[in-house]
Amino acid sequence: YPTSVPASEELTKRGYTKVVRKKVGPDWTPTASMKERNPELQYMPPGPDNPLGTHAMYLSWPAYLIHGTHDTRKIGRQSSDGCIGLYNPSIEELFAATPIGTQVRII
Repeated sequence: YPTSVPASEELTKRGYTKVVRKKVGPDWTPTASMKERNPELQYMPPGPDNPLGTHAMYLSWPAYLIHGTHDTRKIGRQSSDGCIGLYNPSIEELFAATPIGTQVRII
């Protein structure tokens, strides 16, 4: 699937993790480091403005997710704060095929 990737090497985590939780219609809370970079960020409920899109798979690494995005300009670019973003139809398909506990390798 085409994805977005972290905006910098410092935000990039590599190695093995696993899917520990899945959510349709995720809400979003910016991390402390995100708020440091942009103090205007705040909690967002599920919906069309939510940066996690329609589906999210939470990894065993805290604050790292595989999720959708409503902002399709981010796909194919270094644009995330560490997460792997996919087009909403792609994450919906991957979400349905991926059970909790699935191993994920980020290279």
